[in-house]
Amino acid sequence: MTKRPDWLDVLTPLPPDAVPTRQPVAPPEILARPEAAVIAGWQQVVIHLSEPCVGLRTLLAVVDASGALLSASDGTFERRSDDPPVIRHDSIGGRFEPDGTFRGTRWFAEGPEPPEDQPSQLEWKRTEPTVDETATLRALVDEMLRRQPR
Repeated sequence: MTKRPDWLDVLTPLPPDAVPTRQPVAPPEILARPEAAVIAGWQQVVIHLSEPCVGLRTLLAVVDASGALLSASDGTFERRSDDPPVIRHDSIGGRFEPDGTFRGTRWFAEGPEPPEDQPSQLEWKRTEPTVDETATLRALVDEMLRRQPR
């Protein structure tokens, strides 16, 4: 059985070797349209982490043309090989306002993996992010932006 990585929890430190990718928020054919001027220069910066057969994590930030942080999220999906298998989703995400406030949501669900070809019956719990969670998300994003290729 594969060891569960330390990074497989929302808001935990990133592995030292995790390098983000950076790309425009829309494809070139969309950005070429006049109505896309409002998002000209916006970029998404992403770190995807994955441990096959265990889980994955995605940390995402959107910045405007000046580099100001607009939004961010940190989300995980995990499959534990209990009997029956248990799946777990956890995420926090939202937008950062110009005054530094965060308008976001934290979501969590955990339960038995549904049988093949059956929809999930997980119950989702929605909470408001705490001040500490918001500060931790911001610190993770700042770290990711420091690591990003220009």
